[in-house]
Amino acid sequence: MAKKLVLKVTAGADAPERCSQAFTVAAVAVASGVEVSLWLTGESAWFALPGRAAEFALPHAAPLPDLLDSILAGGQVTLCTQCAARREITERDVLEGVRIAGAQVFVQEAMGDEAQALVY
Repeated sequence: MAKKLVLKVTAGADAPERCSQAFTVAAVAVASGVEVSLWLTGESAWFALPGRAAEFALPHAAPLPDLLDSILAGGQVTLCTQCAARREITERDVLEGVRIAGAQVFVQEAMGDEAQALVY
């Protein structure tokens, strides 16, 4: 089994089921003791901002704020540098614990020994 799970989420409110699946898998992995790195890209970039996860709703799905809180508590959440710039999001704007980093860091994590990368 991979010792690190690197997830890239490209979907937000535009594809709610795919978005929810990514956050659910990340939260379950954290709860299972797996090292998790969740990358927010594309429309999911908005969830790096305070209050935005609370605006997300999907019937029969765990609340996104709860999933995000558990991932932040036990894993790493990263906002894509270019995605942040396109949305005029800065480090001052994001939730505590969210870092902003680019493709080089994503590739480094995804290619690490015993890492498994998934894209949603």
